[in-house]
Amino acid sequence: MLDSKKIATDIILGVGGVENIVSAAHCSTRLRIVLKNDSLIATDTISEIDGVKGSFNNGGQFQIILGTGLVNKVYQEFLNQTNLSEIGKDELKEIASTKLNIIQQILKALADVFVPILPALVASGLLMGLNNLLTAEGLFIPNQTIIEAYPQFSDLAEMINLFSNTAFVFLPVLIGFYAAQTFGATPVLGAVIGALMIHPDLLNGYDYGQALLDNNLPVWNILGFEIAKVGYQGTVLPVIGAAFVLAKIEKLLQKFIPMMLDNIVTPLLAVLLTATFTFVAIGPVMRVVGDWMTNGVMWLFFELGPIGGAIYGVVYPLLVITGMHHSLVTSEMQILANIETLGGSPTFAVVAASNVAQGAAALAVFNLFKKDIKMKSIASAAGVSALLGITEPAVFGVNLKLKYPFIAALIGSATGAAYATWMNVLSLSQGPAGLPGVIVIRPQSMIQYLISLGIAFIVTFIFTILFAKTNKIKK
Repeated sequence: MLDSKKIATDIILGVGGVENIVSAAHCSTRLRIVLKNDSLIATDTISEIDGVKGSFNNGGQFQIILGTGLVNKVYQEFLNQTNLSEIGKDELKEIASTKLNIIQQILKALADVFVPILPALVASGLLMGLNNLLTAEGLFIPNQTIIEAYPQFSDLAEMINLFSNTAFVFLPVLIGFYAAQTFGATPVLGAVIGALMIHPDLLNGYDYGQALLDNNLPVWNILGFEIAKVGYQGTVLPVIGAAFVLAKIEKLLQKFIPMMLDNIVTPLLAVLLTATFTFVAIGPVMRVVGDWMTNGVMWLFFELGPIGGAIYGVVYPLLVITGMHHSLVTSEMQILANIETLGGSPTFAVVAASNVAQGAAALAVFNLFKKDIKMKSIASAAGVSALLGITEPAVFGVNLKLKYPFIAALIGSATGAAYATWMNVLSLSQGPAGLPGVIVIRPQSMIQYLISLGIAFIVTFIFTILFAKTNKIKK
């Protein structure tokens, strides 16, 4: 039985003592601590504590992986011994954000916007994958789709397709809500701004380019100024920019409007001013920025080819260490929003290859460590988790701790990613970036997707063992 009181005591000593601790919270698996001085952290000491599966610094927080159940008990003991008050993750994030520079704050804000939305995107992606299985020609039946062979399932496929598209069609509403919450505005007003930007009375954002070519762009004529009457379907950054401005306007108004009128006047003026400014400036500018981001990713993959894929495959796990990988969802969503013209996103297969490589490295460590029971238990669970798309336990609990497995995983990730890019493996939506993710890949690329993951796994596993033998680390 693990002694939660002793674990808490050892952690406090390992992070520099009570006087170095600012605040603490926990999630389902991790104890999250904000410290005054991160240099006082004794990482090696903490990793040796019974029950600790790994640790890492992310977003101004030192996070210790303990696992479900245990983390709750340790957290209570931690509070008792430090005399801290219990707070939630959001409050801790606010405290931690004071330690971040401007770039880190921007990336953190993007992560805070997209992370809550990911379950909806993953659910929609898997539904889209299920629809692909029903409508892909020759996948199960030669020269036919399942719907063509069994017409009685056509309505089911149509219904599933409707379900799968919903989160993407109304994505600006979801982003508007969480972006407003992140920036400190009223979330429902953010959702209103997001809904306004895809209102059906506006020209559909996908027809914007053709309308420009035809010189047939609808406009509002306001006091002699022409404002483009165009929606923002298929974009991500404009609604984030609008939510940021909404938060600034709302806070400014609350300073001057009497409290008795606040509930009426503030929402009215906040929405009116934000919506106007969105169509005048924010939307057009952020649309261009979003296009630049999309074009940059497309250039990396479609112009540099396998080399670009390999670069992305090496950079991605390095971003995972800092927590900045969530910000990549911005460009991913820009690409997926234009799936009809681009054919799909090339980044998903690369991320999946990277995740599988981390899992392979952890499983190779499990195979190498004969006597270290703690490392074997962490490596096995973390390795399987990474194969399914969750890499933090493998990265921080095993691979970075030993260093050589992480280097091997970078090599495997680059190799698998290069192959996936070479074979033009494209995804049709978001999903679990690992073995289960095959369902969101274009049907014609599914086999190549699995091959790219197999390459990433085998190369990583072999290099991990070779590095271990070279350094005589086998235990």
